[in-house]
Amino acid sequence: MRRLSKPFREAITSSKKKKKVGLPPGTLIYTGDKVTEKTKIKVTDYSEEDFNIQEFRDIQIDLTKIEKPFNRWIDLYGLAQVKVIEEIGHQFNLHPLVLEDILSPNQRAKLEDYGRYLFVVLKKLSWNQEEEDFEYEQISLILGENYVLSFQERDTGLFNPIYERIQVPKGRVRLMGADYLFYVLIDIIIDNYFVVLEKVGEEMETLEDLLIKNPEPETLQRIYRLKRSSIELRKSIWPIREIMNKLQREQSNLIKDELQIYLRDIYDHIFRISDLLENYRDIIFGMLDMYLSSVSNRMNDIMKVLTILSTIFMPISFLAGFYGMNFLNMPELSQPLAYPFLIITMVLITLGMVYFFKRKKWI
Repeated sequence: MRRLSKPFREAITSSKKKKKVGLPPGTLIYTGDKVTEKTKIKVTDYSEEDFNIQEFRDIQIDLTKIEKPFNRWIDLYGLAQVKVIEEIGHQFNLHPLVLEDILSPNQRAKLEDYGRYLFVVLKKLSWNQEEEDFEYEQISLILGENYVLSFQERDTGLFNPIYERIQVPKGRVRLMGADYLFYVLIDIIIDNYFVVLEKVGEEMETLEDLLIKNPEPETLQRIYRLKRSSIELRKSIWPIREIMNKLQREQSNLIKDELQIYLRDIYDHIFRISDLLENYRDIIFGMLDMYLSSVSNRMNDIMKVLTILSTIFMPISFLAGFYGMNFLNMPELSQPLAYPFLIITMVLITLGMVYFFKRKKWI
């Protein structure tokens, strides 16, 4: 995917959001800023005995007709074709506000229970090595009785391991129901956060080395960029704790009791990620203090050298100024050895002051 400059992305997003101003709730307009290809629909039917994977560019079949005992996973990439999203919503009788949230990729992570189905919005994170920053993308999930719908802005390959697991005979995904697939999708999104946090940790180690060796203004910019990234990470991750807590606390008919232990595992992962973020946050603030201290120490060293030089040259300047006065009756001026004597005196004063400073360990 071609990455747009930040001002251009913000301009696109802003202009699209302005189009929705004044429109009634549930109006379907794609407001994302991702440059995507045409919509691709991947339909996966699976059961304990068999599986079948099909790909479509538009709605060619009734997606709600699922032969028992199959479960169905509909994975959709590309949200620019609003008509396709609208048709899926019509077939599965999804609420217009759900479709509106799917087409508005700047949603906060959340969970909504509509009785017949659960609707979850999460953020998929990835690290951009060139800009030394992370990118996020919204992934919307819907869990029904025997189906799961997932909506992504583009095909990032995040769910490829799940397709491989579905093709494994007697695999746990094949043995269990749609609620387990729903859990697996959430789990792989959360696990990807650890990859991003690892990249953030590597960037922090690099910045710490730069701070120790030679802090520059560019280093400060990278620290502030990392601080902003950690804040965005925290905003993306903290709501997921509420989501997982709600899934465990509010018993839904769509989630079996045996799945609760897996949901608690995700909850533990979120706690670990939150703890890592808090540690990173403290380290980043510490790096800011370290940078300011390093710059201050460097400035103190410079001022120390300049002060020592000024102190050394102060008596020499006094002698030069004293004998540079334009008086006629100065007896030293008529002495033939006065000039070399004065030079030797200046050198001795300089050496004496340097020795004194070293003995005091000022230099």
